[in-house]
Amino acid sequence: MEHTMLSAIGSVVPRAAFAVFLLLLSFFSSFTSTEAYDPLDPTGNITIKWDVISWTADGYVAVVTMYNFQQYRHIQAPGWSLGWTWAKKEVIWSMMGSQTTEQGDCSKFKAGIPHCCKKDPTVVDLLPGTPYNQQIANCCKGGVLNSWGQDPGSAVSSFQISVGSSGTTNKTVKMPKNFTLKAPGPGYTCGPAKIVKPTTFITNDKRRTTQAMMTWNITCTYSQFLAQKTPSCCVSLSSFYNDTVVNCPTCTCGCQNKTDPGSCVAPNSPHLASVVSSSGKGASTPLVQCTSHMCPIRVHWHVKVNYKEYWRVKITITNFNYRMNYSQWNLVVQHPNLDNITQLFSFQYKSLTPYEGLNDTSMLWGIKFYNDFLSSAETLGNVQSEILLRKDKSTFTFDKGWAFPRRIYFNGDNCVMPPPDAYPWLPNASSKLVFSLLSTLIAILACFLSVI
Repeated sequence: MEHTMLSAIGSVVPRAAFAVFLLLLSFFSSFTSTEAYDPLDPTGNITIKWDVISWTADGYVAVVTMYNFQQYRHIQAPGWSLGWTWAKKEVIWSMMGSQTTEQGDCSKFKAGIPHCCKKDPTVVDLLPGTPYNQQIANCCKGGVLNSWGQDPGSAVSSFQISVGSSGTTNKTVKMPKNFTLKAPGPGYTCGPAKIVKPTTFITNDKRRTTQAMMTWNITCTYSQFLAQKTPSCCVSLSSFYNDTVVNCPTCTCGCQNKTDPGSCVAPNSPHLASVVSSSGKGASTPLVQCTSHMCPIRVHWHVKVNYKEYWRVKITITNFNYRMNYSQWNLVVQHPNLDNITQLFSFQYKSLTPYEGLNDTSMLWGIKFYNDFLSSAETLGNVQSEILLRKDKSTFTFDKGWAFPRRIYFNGDNCVMPPPDAYPWLPNASSKLVFSLLSTLIAILACFLSVI
């Protein structure tokens, strides 16, 4: 009899224990973005290579190249800006492929005015359409830098800089200090410049190799905690086996009654057009549609259909931001069945394997010229797709929220998941408990009658 009662209690414990486990997992994973380390892209960074390619009368000419080695985090318009502090009294005589935002005080120069005399210059990329005589390879993209996993060919940006008053030998030249990278806002932290093995270059005919005079490397890493005070996206859930739609947690990205007046706009507001046009889409502060979660981006995961050997999921990304269009967006999803994707409709995907033997993470993005552009909330912007997955009979289940993702990133930012105890559960989950308790009572009664 005791054994039967323990079995009844045990039927409740796994579900509760699993819910607690998911809650703890969600709790601790929410802190992963506060450090300059991403568990789904542990080696991701932006590396800046500073190659001194020739000496001049009072300095040198260098090619500065920025490599975005992050698998899914890219830099979108209005683009990157790179800053540093000169170690001595250097000036920038000229630049190709970029420009400084300010010239600074160059009054001591009587002839041949430098491009920039500031001690701490800030450099930005030139725009597309720049005259060819001001370009170099991999420049002039408006500061847009794609991710390495999505498009390695457009994950590189370069410019050329002619530096004066800096020294003309390897021993007299000093590396700049205090590098900063904005993309376009905060979030990146750059380490000190380090002297590395000089870069080699192969000529166009591939018959000769040349070498830089000196090469410095600067590594910059991203922290979502530094980039923004509040989350930027959230996740909602639904399924075919439960009528419950689990919305994003309330006040995920802010609350309507606590934000500044005018920080959100109702979609049916008669003044919507005038508010959006006056705000300007380039503004860095989001102007979002008034919702319970107040997030600029919502990702909805719907468990759509169950087949004998497969199951289907529908993913919808909705933009609630009136000020921002997202070009070349991407989504990173972590789920144990993503190692068995059979077909993906209207999205492209790539498996991410940050750790050997673990293949539960995929990056999704739009098809070029079809749905790689997520328009603003003003035009009801959303993109959607469906994924067909083959079941692994040893692990597949709809029970205890297994069919929902463990983690979702949008454009490299960790999205807030609903609490695990709110996930849509199988409708017979409670009936199983009732049946188990009923069986226990029947067993007790049978034992009692047999004794009599």
